[in-house]
Amino acid sequence: MSEQLSEAISVAEKQIKQMLTMQDAMNSRVSETWRNNGYEWYRAIWVECAEMLDHHGWKWWKHQEIDVAQVQLELVDIFHFGLSLRLLQDESVDMISQGLATELHQGTGENDFKIALENLASSAVTDKAFDAKALADCMSLMSMDLDELFRQYVGKNTLNFFRQDHGYKEGTYIKVWHGEEDNEVLAKLVNELDAGADDFQQQLYQALEQKYPN
Repeated sequence: MSEQLSEAISVAEKQIKQMLTMQDAMNSRVSETWRNNGYEWYRAIWVECAEMLDHHGWKWWKHQEIDVAQVQLELVDIFHFGLSLRLLQDESVDMISQGLATELHQGTGENDFKIALENLASSAVTDKAFDAKALADCMSLMSMDLDELFRQYVGKNTLNFFRQDHGYKEGTYIKVWHGEEDNEVLAKLVNELDAGADDFQQQLYQALEQKYPN
């Protein structure tokens, strides 16, 4: 393994470890016993794959434009479910991080997005598993690297926590902030802040607090 690749995987391991910790926290927010509840994370993956294909386009009988931004969002959602599946393995977070970092850097080299997506869905349906290499293929074909996955994942996860903390479940949460939906505000903040900072999540939450209409 080259020194450059080794360094890239090391950075990826750090990012994935942080995302695994965040995913465990979010799942625990929904249910403290989530690991024993038998949730069908694999089913969530293949359903998201089907939805993503519509955003990408597959109908040969009509003209369709690829909605890259929406496809990327769906890939982030799938990664949430993939992380949850891997967390159910009888391995340490460090081991899971190492495995995912390697798989996401490898991919399979598939250059047809629809086939890469079908490989991802097939693994979920047939093996009830998360195929990180197939996800890597999909990401590559949508011009999405691991840093972008990390930025978008942390952003979505942090916003989900923020919503819960500000009355989302009770119905008192404000979705439109000074004329913009919270997702739009989030997208701008994610690009303004340093995703490489150790306290990126905390900075992002504080920035949301400052923007939220009270």
